[in-house]
Amino acid sequence: MQTLIRIKPFKSLGLAYHSIQISIVHYTYEAKKYPRVKDLFLMSSPFPTIAIMLIYLYFIFILGPKLMEKRSPFKINKILVIYNMIQIILCSSFIYQYVTNFLFHYNILCEPIDYSNSELGLRAVNLVWSYFMLKLIDLIDTVFFVLRKKYSQISFLHVYHHTGMCVFGWVGTKYVAGGHGCFIGIFNCLVHVIMYFYYLLTAWDKKYKNNVWWKKHLTQLQIAQFVAVTIHLLLIFFQPNCDYPRWIVCALLPQNFLMIVLFSNFYIKAYLTEKKPETRNVVDKKTN
Repeated sequence: MQTLIRIKPFKSLGLAYHSIQISIVHYTYEAKKYPRVKDLFLMSSPFPTIAIMLIYLYFIFILGPKLMEKRSPFKINKILVIYNMIQIILCSSFIYQYVTNFLFHYNILCEPIDYSNSELGLRAVNLVWSYFMLKLIDLIDTVFFVLRKKYSQISFLHVYHHTGMCVFGWVGTKYVAGGHGCFIGIFNCLVHVIMYFYYLLTAWDKKYKNNVWWKKHLTQLQIAQFVAVTIHLLLIFFQPNCDYPRWIVCALLPQNFLMIVLFSNFYIKAYLTEKKPETRNVVDKKTN
């Protein structure tokens, strides 16, 4: 028997689909079934993560804009340089840990989850948990938008993606740490290394800020990421003997399809539709 804990949608965001799609399955016997993660930070219960999401939404849509209403945008370029460097280091570290520990053990067609307390199984848990922490850190992106009064960049796509990655990060760590889903983390971190390198350049030198080549290809890379992840997840259904939980695949696929549509729509409007150069929107920091 299981209890469903659903995140109520933030009305101003229109996140009804998000709240229905990403329901956190909280088993009443979780402490017995998933003892490996119960002592990890934020993993004993879903409520702290839900609280972080609600505080995040409240700040970026209500409190933050109110505090900044009569203030000039903060000039935080030096902080952004440091922040982007930290993001590059953390994402690169995740990639290194994955490659050195799991790459040569990974079956791209079907990789079951090791639920044992083996050394490799516990490493997988810690690695997936660290990815979840990275997704929480990514929320700072939006906080910086508020402090710089870049409200146009706080789009539905940006917020939906950031909150969704945090929720899936918690669920992934709790119930499906390791296995087939690790492909998502490795690809996402690779994209983030490139993305935050670009943001580092823009914070360091303004001449890169309006570089259409960078922004266009970053968006293409983001779309390619979701297409690759979708194909990788679909492989599970062609492996009838694959011992990887189908429920998480069924939860992730609609999310990936939606992100492909949203990112593609942004790409068409930003780069394929004729418009005056000065009206072209600055690409969102949307990835994960």
